[in-house]
Order: sequence, then structure tokens, then C-alpha cells
Amino acid sequence: MTQSMAESFIFSIAESLITKLASHAFQEASRVVGLYDHLRDLKKTLSLVKAVLLDAEQKQEHNHELQEWLRQLKSVFYDAQDVLDEFECQTLRKQLLKAHGTIKDEVSHFFSSSNPLGFRSKMAQQIKDLSKRLDKVAADRHKFGLRIIDVDTRVVHRRDTSRMTHSRVSDSDVIGREHDKEKLIELLMQQNPNDDDKNLSVIPIVGIGGLGKTTLAKFVFNDERVDECFKLKMWVCVSDDFDIYQLFIKIINSANVADAPLPQQNLDMVDLEQLQNQLRNILAGQKFLLVLDDVWNDDRLKWVELRNLIKVGGAAGSRILVTTRIDSIASMMGTVTSHKLQSLSPENSLSLFVKWAFKEGEEEKHPHLVNIGKEIVKKCRGVPLAVRTLGSSLFSKFEANEWEYVRDNEIWNLPQNKGDILPALKLSYDFLPSYLKQCFALFSLYPKDYSFNSDEVARLWGALGLLASPRKDATPENIVKQYLDELLSRSFLQDFIDFGTICLFKIPYLVHDLALFVAKDECLLVNSHTQNIPDNILHLSFAEYNFLGNSFTSKSVAVRTIIFPNGAEGGSVESLLNTCVSKFKLLRVLDLKDSTCKTLPRSIGKLKHLRYFSIENNRNIERLPNSICKLQNLQLLNVWGCKKLEALPKGLGKLISLRLLWITTKQPVLPYSEITNLISLAHLYIGSSYNMESIFGRVKLPALKTLNVAYCDSLKSLTLDVTNFPELETLIVVACVNLDLDLWKEHHEERNGKLKLKLLGFRDLPQLVALPQWLQETANSLQSLRISGCDNLEILPEWLSTMTNLKVLLISDCPKLISLPDNIDHLAALEWLRIVGCPELCRKCQPHVGEFWSKISHIKEVFIEEP
Repeated sequence: MTQSMAESFIFSIAESLITKLASHAFQEASRVVGLYDHLRDLKKTLSLVKAVLLDAEQKQEHNHELQEWLRQLKSVFYDAQDVLDEFECQTLRKQLLKAHGTIKDEVSHFFSSSNPLGFRSKMAQQIKDLSKRLDKVAADRHKFGLRIIDVDTRVVHRRDTSRMTHSRVSDSDVIGREHDKEKLIELLMQQNPNDDDKNLSVIPIVGIGGLGKTTLAKFVFNDERVDECFKLKMWVCVSDDFDIYQLFIKIINSANVADAPLPQQNLDMVDLEQLQNQLRNILAGQKFLLVLDDVWNDDRLKWVELRNLIKVGGAAGSRILVTTRIDSIASMMGTVTSHKLQSLSPENSLSLFVKWAFKEGEEEKHPHLVNIGKEIVKKCRGVPLAVRTLGSSLFSKFEANEWEYVRDNEIWNLPQNKGDILPALKLSYDFLPSYLKQCFALFSLYPKDYSFNSDEVARLWGALGLLASPRKDATPENIVKQYLDELLSRSFLQDFIDFGTICLFKIPYLVHDLALFVAKDECLLVNSHTQNIPDNILHLSFAEYNFLGNSFTSKSVAVRTIIFPNGAEGGSVESLLNTCVSKFKLLRVLDLKDSTCKTLPRSIGKLKHLRYFSIENNRNIERLPNSICKLQNLQLLNVWGCKKLEALPKGLGKLISLRLLWITTKQPVLPYSEITNLISLAHLYIGSSYNMESIFGRVKLPALKTLNVAYCDSLKSLTLDVTNFPELETLIVVACVNLDLDLWKEHHEERNGKLKLKLLGFRDLPQLVALPQWLQETANSLQSLRISGCDNLEILPEWLSTMTNLKVLLISDCPKLISLPDNIDHLAALEWLRIVGCPELCRKCQPHVGEFWSKISHIKEVFIEEP
């Protein structure tokens, strides 16, 4: 397990480069500059290399020469990303020059540095050098006998003999699974009324690697009651390759174990039709139990084919028990709800640990070691394989310092054998689609037990160019949701709450260890133990500002990310900023939230690759240098909570790539003429701008999806005309005490079309006595309505029941609200209702006894606070 894993990102990097080179915009731009032929050659070589990368990734583990080849390739790929990025920067500048062509002010100065001919020859030289390097490395691919695999099928085919399971288990080896066993046996023996030949009951056990799914299946398989119930029992380890033909052979051999198994080579000569007849004869009229252990196949067609071929033979009441790590596979195969395996209790974990760390009874002689063992077990978070891994590594070792070493070290730093916890979890990682591997690795930049929200990871993944989608119309938000759903399905996330537009989640403890392990060549979370920063690190995260210290003695010019996940509290980051500008010219992400610097260097405008810049909650900064507006690649600018900021920088309209903008400013009016140029702006947050009187005049923001306005005390009106904001989906208004919420009544006559809001939130608005009339417009689109801290809200209108798509209704701390609309039971789509801090209303909605209960009892999730 010492082998470096960063090469597993390499396929997705190649894919993103090829996609970029093939895009229409890129090809057009390269023609204009006269670099089309150079880039076409580069793309050709890239495609040749990409074709063998998947095979190389799978074969690298035991081949150091191949690992080195992949490392060299990755270095060329990253340089290619930087060169293509620079080319895009220049293209964006050209676009800007066209748009601002007539403005003489600072635009000419803006471009004086970029002599188009000089730029062309510089780029041509860089691309030639890249192509040369790539050709040189690519030529070596023939040395390794690599196969061409064009598509990442998401499944790594490998014969890993350590994963081949069998059905034997000793009951004394199983601790803390009695309850699970009883539940499964009950399911297996249940007489279903619809038990006939047409229905074959399939029961999935699902959970993360190392949780004990196979052990539990063996525990059930070997129970005497199961023996009596099923005359024929078969155990098949499916593992990686879901080949129908091979599975038939395995099932037939497993059925024949009682007699002599059929010779393998004879079966290999037989066609599928004959195999099917043979299986039909074996199963004929028998009530059977078939265990399919360790399934990774997510191809429904293959599964349905196998199921249909199996179910033609057996008697009613036959069962299939499936173990898998992946939720979506469990639900595809299962005919009943999946049995989700939970972690072991601390007591059971300790019993299991003692069993593996000591000979029987030996622990009584070493109570001090058992005490250290209790601490070690906490690291394992109830995952039996982790407990067994660490317990067996200490077997017959009685020196306290050896036990303390295991207690004080990260699991991923400890030696691991083939069947131990990290290799088991790493298998889950190997099976991830290539585009998810890099996204997953970046979780290692955050501390253990960190509470994530989907917006935060979306910003990071997006700024690093990791959100690719084959679908043209997919938004970054849709792609992030899809990625998180896939990771959740594989048990890589926990405590997952989906609020529609945003999700909250955590990374399980051991999965975080896995992220640290696979990312260790590229990502570093700097803490008090960090001595120095290795040269190859691309992504840096500082657990605390104090750890910045001497870390930057390294030559790591390639750094692309610097973040402070817990904030750079107390940090005057001027020297860090100067280092960034002088050394880290390739930075994509710079997040300095909670820092205390008073100024930013003008030279920040040189960080032309920067996509993401935040100084959120800096309480000292008064001005931003106008040079920040030279960052045409910038997608995210966050100055939210910078309460001393006098004004936004001049030239804001030049940030033509900006998608997300958080603003706090002392200005009374937004610079409309600038804001209107931000045609890509999708999310705008305006907060603590106490002087701001109006937000939009006649500004058009065609891409705006989210508007969040908070703590703007002077704000009186907010004009949202659907023709100017056709894509607006989320509107949140917080503590704007003078805002008239009948937002645009004076414009109502002129307006055409209706707003398509999906989420609406009102919080801490004492002026709100009734919901504004215009809300009726959103009857067909609104999915989530949240009202909180509105002290004077007295009534919810009857027309609320026309909200046909409303899924979430959250009402909190509205003490004067005492009733719900009469026909609230018409809200058929409503799935989530939460009412707290409304004493009288809570009393009337109490389950089973309140007068309104009958109207809301149909809702799936109802939480009513006790009065």
C-alpha cells in the first residue's frame, strides 16, 4: 500500500484536455490566432495516450516503471492545462476589447502589455515544446504492452484473489451481528402471498467496504434454520466481472458442491443454452437460496437477464441474498428494502479488538494495553475490518509504545496487508468513475468531521475545472448534485440532508483516511505536525492561520489551491499574498476568509489563472485594487461581510466570467452600468450593506438564478421584473426591515410573464403581516417556502393551497401565526413540514390530538415542536 495513487486522476485530466481542445470556441479562437494546426497535433497525441491510460492505471500497482511513466505523463498534462488556460485568458481579453472597443479610458492601457504577435509566437513555442515532451513520453507506451480501452466503464476488472469469498464462517468470529442475522433470516423464511414462480425474492445487504456484509451473509447462510428451509444452497462470489456465462458456471459448480463439481474445462466448452438447461435440471422444483456476494455491476440489462434465467427453475419461496457496497445496485436488484448494515457499538468493537489483539484470556494480564486499545477502537468508528486490521497488527506485541504508535497515527500511515481496511476501502475508490476520483480526493483538504455544504464543494470543484458533463444543458449545480448522489450511493458520505437547492453532509472517518491516502501526492492539509511542503503539492489547506509559518520555503510553484477551511482568523495575510503573486502564478483558488489584512497588493491582477477569490468577513479592508478586474477568468468573488469596504472596484464589468458574487459595501447604489455587463452571473448575494437604498434599476441579468439580500437596513424596494431576470429560481430576504415586500406592485401592469421561483425564504422581517400577493405567480414552480422570525405574520393565505409543487414548508418563530389554510391538505406534493416557535399553531398541529392534525397527517415528514 505504499504505492502512489495520484495517477488514478490521470484519465479524467486527459479527458478534460481533449474536451477543451475539441470545443467549438477553442477551435475558432485557435484559427484566429493561427495556432490551429499546433493544437490539432497536440490533441492527436493526447487521444493516442488516453486510449491506453485505463489499462495503465490498472497495471501500475506492481510495475514501478509504469508508475514513473504515468507520473511523467501527468506532469505534461498539468503543464498543458496551464498553457491552454493562458490561451483562454488571452481569448477572453480579446472578447473584452471588442465589447469595450469604444471606451478609451483604461482599456488601451489594459492591453498595452499584450502584443498579439509576441503572444502568438510565445504560445506557438510553448505548444510545440509541450507536443515534443508529450510525443517523447507517449512513444514509451509500446514498452508496456497496454491495451486500448476507450471508455471508462466504471468497473476495474481484476482478479483479486483476496476478494474471492467462500461461505464458511465460525460463529465465534462474528460479534454484534445477532440482531441483523435474525432480521435477515426472518426475511428469508417469510411466506409472501405473491411467492410464485414469477417472483423471485431478492434481499440486498448494503454498506461500505469492511463493514462485514460478507461475514453477515455467511452467518445467515450457515444457520440451521436456513438449512432446513432451503434444500439447495449456493454461494457465488461475483466480485468484479458480471459475465453471465461465467456466473452460470459458478452457480452450477456451487450447486454441485455436494456431489462432485463438474470439471471447469468441460463447462467452458458448453454454450449458454446448454448451461441454462443444466441449471434448470439442478434447480427443478427445489426451493433454493443463492448468495451473490460482492456485486459491482450497475448494468440493469445484465442483471435482468441473469435473474430471468435463474428464476425459470426453482420452487416458490426461493431467495437470492445479495451483498454490495452501492445503494443504487441494491435498489436495482432488490425486491424488498435493502438491509443497511450499521457500524458496531463501541462495546462490540472493543470485544472484537481484544479477540484479534490477544490470545484468549491474555488481555487480563495487560489492563493498561486494553485501555490504550479503547482509544484505538475509537478511530475505527465501528467498522469491523478496521478493528480487525489494527487489532491483528498488535497481536503478541506487549510494549506500550507500539500500541501508542497505532493510537497516535492516522490509519493511512500504518502498514497495511492485502486484506486490511485501507485496501478494502481503496477497492471502492478504484471502482469510482474517473471523473469522481479527483473530486473525492479534494475532501482531504478539510479536517476530519468537517460539516460540508454542496455549495462549498461546487465552488472548489468548479474553479478547478472538475465539473464536466456530457450533457450540453447541465448546469454546474446539476453536475455537483449528480456527483454527490453517486458518492452517497457508494457510502462515501454520511449525515446527508438534501434541502433541494443545497445539501449538507459529512465524510465518514475512515473514508476521510482513504481521501488522505489517495491524495497524498497532490493535496496537503497543513497542521502543527507539518515540517515542510513537498514540491509536488498542488492543493494546500491550512487548518489554522498560525501554521502558515515557515512552510513556504518550498519551490512548489505549481500550487493551484490555497484555502483556510476554518478561516484565517487573526491572520494578516499580506506576506502570503506577496508569495502568491511572486511564486504561485498558477493559482486557481485563493480563499482567505476571516483574514485581517488591511490592503491587497495591486499586483494581484497578475494571477491571471485565478478562478476563485474570497476575503469573506475581513473587517479591516476599505478598498480593493482596481487591478482585481483584470482577472478575466475569475468565476467567484466574495467580499461578503467586509463591513469597512467603501466601494466595489472600478471596472467590475470586465469580470466577464463571473458566476458568483458576494457583496458587502457602503455604497448606497450598486454600480448598475458595471453589473449589467456580468452576463454569466448566476448567484448574487448582497449583505450588511446598510446604506444601500435600491438594488436594481433596470439591470438585466439573464443568467441570474439566486438572489440573496440580507441586513440591508436602508433598502426600501427591490424591483424584480421577469423580463430582466428570466432564470431566477431562489430568492432569500433576511432582516431588511424597511423593505416593502410587495416588491414590484408599481410595475405590475407593465410586466409580462411570471417568475419561476423554486425556493423562497423570508427571515427576520417584522414588517411582514401577510405573504405578498405576487407570490401567487409562483404557484406552478415553488418547491420550498421558509418563513422564520417574522414576529407580526398573522395569517397564511388560502391561495397557498394552489402551490402544486410545494415540497417543503418550514415555519419557525412566528408567534402570532395561529392557523393554517383550511385546504392545506390539497398540497399533494408536500413532503416536509416543520413548525417550531409558534406556540398556538404548534398546539393545534400536535400529532393525533391537535385540531389541524387531520389536514397534515398525510405529509411524509412532519416535525411539530412540543408547545
